[in-house]
Amino acid sequence: MTGRQRVALIAHDQKKDDLVAFAKAHEPFLSDAAIVATGTTGGRVAEACPSLDVKRLKSGPLGGDQQIGALIAEGAVDLIIFFVDPLTPMPHDLDVKALMRLAIVYDIPMALNAATAEALLLHAEAGLTAR
Repeated sequence: MTGRQRVALIAHDQKKDDLVAFAKAHEPFLSDAAIVATGTTGGRVAEACPSLDVKRLKSGPLGGDQQIGALIAEGAVDLIIFFVDPLTPMPHDLDVKALMRLAIVYDIPMALNAATAEALLLHAEAGLTAR
């Protein structure tokens, strides 16, 4: 990855606080990134981290996951951070699976938890290529 990172941020309801805390902890790196996020998650991150450039899309269940999927297919996303709640059933689970499938098809690094997100950001901060 070269130039300004294009990062997608997504979080299930029970993980939104965790993603906001993660964004605050990594605000210096993320402030240099172009961030796209699903609706509520993007609003929460933008409110907690005013220095971040966050473009909010629709809420995940209302099409936000699919909007991010379209951005992946267009080559407009370099990294996905999606804090998943594995213990709560999601009515839009098929959309989530489709998003994951696109990340795999287009070889986009995707973190599904804080530990992996931390590793991906450290990798990106070091200027290393994830692909």
